[in-house]
Amino acid sequence: MGFSLTGTHVVFFIVSVIVASAVSGVLFAVTTDVSNSLLDRGERVQEQLDTEFKIINDPDNIPTSGSDYLFYLKNIGGKVLATTNETFNIFIDGDLVLTANYNFSEDSIQPDEVTTLYIDNSEISVGDQTLRVVGPHAIDDEFTFTI
Repeated sequence: MGFSLTGTHVVFFIVSVIVASAVSGVLFAVTTDVSNSLLDRGERVQEQLDTEFKIINDPDNIPTSGSDYLFYLKNIGGKVLATTNETFNIFIDGDLVLTANYNFSEDSIQPDEVTTLYIDNSEISVGDQTLRVVGPHAIDDEFTFTI
């Protein structure tokens, strides 16, 4: 004899369980990927928030030391800030300063500490200038001053 109505229902039930399992597996994988992406993004945002600095000079009175102009950077973030020529780029009026023409007094600074940025005076001309310091995670600060 052929399949009864109960046999047909059993086959449909088994097929529906298999389809539901496959769909739930796909949804679980997608949900896990989204969750991991959001977690990674949150960690990157936290890292950026913890990496913050500010140039704290008097714009009308830039100090000098030998053949260098001195600029003071304060770590206003929540973690230690590495201050090296590899972690920072310096721009004067939009022009990149060569790494040989600037250096920091410290290799790293704790939160709320200040380091000195020494820039060779050959990089800065007389008049109004704009200093842009770009640090880790592309965090930057711009400072307009007069020599």
